[in-house]
Amino acid sequence: MAHDIEQDGKRMAKKEGPAAETMTGGDALVRGLKTHGVDTVFALPGAQIYGLSDALAREAAAIRTIGARHEQTTAYMAYGYARASARPGVFAVVPGPGILNASAALLTAHSCNAPILALTGDVPSAFKDRGRGALHELPDQLQILRSMTKYAAHVALPEAAPGAVADAFQAMQSGRRGAAAIQAPWDFFDRQAEIAPQAPLPLLQAPEIDHDAVVRAARLINAANAPMIFVGSGALDANAEVTALAERLNAPVVSFRGGRGVVSDDHPLGFTVAAGQRLWPETDLAIVIGSRFELLDIRWRWRPKDLKIIRVDIDPAEFDRIETDVDLHADAAGGARALLCALEMGGVAPRRQALIAAAKSAAALSIQGVQPQVDYLRAIRDVLPHDGIFVDELSQVGFASIFGFPVYQPRTLISAGYQGTLGFGFPTALGAKVACPDRAVVSVTGDGGFLFAAQELVTAVQYGINLVTIVFNNGSYGNVLRDQATLYEGRLLGSELVNPDFLRFARACGVEAHRVHKPVALRPVLERALAANQPILIEVAVPRGSDGNPWPLLHPSFE
Repeated sequence: MAHDIEQDGKRMAKKEGPAAETMTGGDALVRGLKTHGVDTVFALPGAQIYGLSDALAREAAAIRTIGARHEQTTAYMAYGYARASARPGVFAVVPGPGILNASAALLTAHSCNAPILALTGDVPSAFKDRGRGALHELPDQLQILRSMTKYAAHVALPEAAPGAVADAFQAMQSGRRGAAAIQAPWDFFDRQAEIAPQAPLPLLQAPEIDHDAVVRAARLINAANAPMIFVGSGALDANAEVTALAERLNAPVVSFRGGRGVVSDDHPLGFTVAAGQRLWPETDLAIVIGSRFELLDIRWRWRPKDLKIIRVDIDPAEFDRIETDVDLHADAAGGARALLCALEMGGVAPRRQALIAAAKSAAALSIQGVQPQVDYLRAIRDVLPHDGIFVDELSQVGFASIFGFPVYQPRTLISAGYQGTLGFGFPTALGAKVACPDRAVVSVTGDGGFLFAAQELVTAVQYGINLVTIVFNNGSYGNVLRDQATLYEGRLLGSELVNPDFLRFARACGVEAHRVHKPVALRPVLERALAANQPILIEVAVPRGSDGNPWPLLHPSFE
C-alpha cells in the first residue's frame, strides 16, 4: 500500500472536526506520534529533518529521542523495540543515503512481521522531480520505500501529516504486521499551517472465518494419526490458543526461528527443529499457523508420503506459495480457537505420547555434539530469567541457538528472520532493552557481526541502555571459513579477521568488559553482569575453526 497524499491534505483541511492549530509539519508528525501512544523515537538528525528533530526536542517530556552513530542502528533499535514489546517502533533519518542505510532493518521488519515506522525527508519542494542533484536526492525514493513496507506516503503538505500518521499505524498493525514509511520535503518540516488533529483509526478487522474451511480442517485432524503443528512469528500473540490446540491433539509444536516460545520449550509438546525432524517422517498432518513453513521446501526438503497440510494465516498471499489441503484465512489466535472448537478427537494412544517424549529426549542428546556452542548457550540459559530476552546473530552460537537455546515465552528470542542480516543483533538488542528496561536482555554476537555496529557501545553509555553483550571471538566469519575450507579445497578469501582488543575497545567507550575462555567461566561473569544493570561487554575467546557444525541439525537428510 502506498500513497502520495498531497491532495488528501487539501481535502482534510476542509473537513469538520477538532479545532485546528497553527503548527509546523514537524509538529504535526510528532503530535500524530503522541496521539498513537509513541513514547520513544530513535533518530539520527540531519539537515533535511532539522524541523522534525526540533519538534521532537520540544516534546522531550512526552517522547524520548535516542540517537545513534549510524542510520542502520536507529532502524534496528526500532525493530528490536517492536519485536520485544509488540508496540510499533519509530525511527527518523535523512533521505537518500540515510534511508538506504536503514533499509536493511526495514527488510528485516518485513520478514519478521514487525511494525516499525520510518520517518525521512526528501529534496526541497522546489526541486522535487527535477533531477537537479539536490543534497541526498534519491531517484524515486518513495518507490524504494514501497517495495519494503506495507504503507509508504509522500506528504507534501503539513495538513496531511495527521492523516498519514493514522494511516501508517493502521497499516502497520492490521492483518500481517509490517513496516511503514512517511517521507516529506525538506521545507515541509518547518512550514506552518492550520492543522487539525486526527484520532487513531481502528485496526482493520480480521476476516470472518470460513465455517466450511474449519469443518474440512477438522475432518483432516480427526483422521490424522500423527499430527504436527508448525508456528512462526505470526503466532507470537497466540501462545495460549496454540498451546490449547496442541494439548487437545497431543501434537508437537515446532518452531524454527520466529515462533520460538509460542509453546514453551519446557512444555512436553514444545519442540525445536532438532526434535521435530525426528517425528517428521511419520507425520501425516501438518497444521501451519502464522508461518512461511520454510522447513517444508528449504530446510527439510522432503515430505512424508500422503502428508496433508492445513494452513492458518492472516495473509492470503501465503496460500499461493505452498499447495495445501485446507486454507483458513484467519489470525493465529482466531484460527486456533476455531479448530479447537470444531474438533471431536478423543484421547491419544499412550504410544504416541511415548514417541513424542522419546523424540524430545533424543534431540536433547543429539545437540550435545555441537560444541562449544551448546555448552555456552546452556550457561546463558541458566542465568537468564525466563522472561529475559535473547537476541541472536548470524554467528556460530546464533545458528546453534535455533535448536540449542530453550525459549519459554514468546518474544524472548529475537532473530533476523529469513533476511539473515549480518550485524543486526547488537543494535536490535539495544532497542529491545529500551523497550523492556526492567528485563534482562543479552545480545549474543560473533566478532564479525558485532563490528558492524560496535561503535554503538557509546550510545548505550550515553542513554543508559544497560545491555549485556557477549561477543564470541573466533577471529573469522566462522560459517564462511568452514564452507571455504570444506567446499572449496581450503581456499580462504575474506573469512579470516583481524580484530581490535575488544576489552580495551569497550573500556575506551566507557563500558565494563570481561574475557572468558570456557562455558563454566561465562556463567558467573554473566550473572554478575546482569545484576550490575549497566552496559557490559563479555568477550568469549574461541579458537578459530573450533566451532561445532550446526548445519546437519538445520538441514537434515531424510534419505
